[in-house]
Amino acid sequence: MTADLLDRWMDLLRRCGATADPQPYGEELLKRWAEPQRRYHTTDHLRAVLDQVDALAGPADGADAVRLAAWFHDAVYRPDRSENEERSAVLAVRALRAAGLAEPLVEEVARLVRLTVSHDPAPGDRGGELLCDADLAVLGGSPDQYAAYAAAVREEYGFVPEDAFRAGRAAILRQLLALPALYRTEAARTRFDAAARANLAAELRTLEP
Repeated sequence: MTADLLDRWMDLLRRCGATADPQPYGEELLKRWAEPQRRYHTTDHLRAVLDQVDALAGPADGADAVRLAAWFHDAVYRPDRSENEERSAVLAVRALRAAGLAEPLVEEVARLVRLTVSHDPAPGDRGGELLCDADLAVLGGSPDQYAAYAAAVREEYGFVPEDAFRAGRAAILRQLLALPALYRTEAARTRFDAAARANLAAELRTLEP
């Protein structure tokens, strides 16, 4: 069911000042999120990130730019390509300009989408902190939830030989564990940090010789 997501998209675009009907592009985005090559980066992931933005944002955060970035952050997703975030940012600019949104908001959304390459926002970048924490909240789930996430990621990269996948995945996990902080908002640190570090370390042990 994606009717709830389409409703959320339309409400968001109207709230942000869209001058064009938001429904057609919302439907197009949902088609992208349902592409057959996706196993983790699906509409379920989109919904989860949007829910986490809502949960983590405070009343003074003005988080609609973050919500827009959540919609676009994996809108272009091909696991065999490395430029997904850049192409997603370009798509966001094109779509949001066509919707009639103000240029500063469009530029901020594109900036936030590009930030998901590193998940390493600068200190004080509240929008970046919210988006990255929402995107990485899955790491702090229960062991069973984390295992399902890791299995879905492996399915997306089913075309990669096992040895190469294990090496690449291990490198990503080490990069995450080496971040000064996995989560930047106090709420996310409290809810997810300990479990995320335990989950990442446990998976890393299964990947290393």
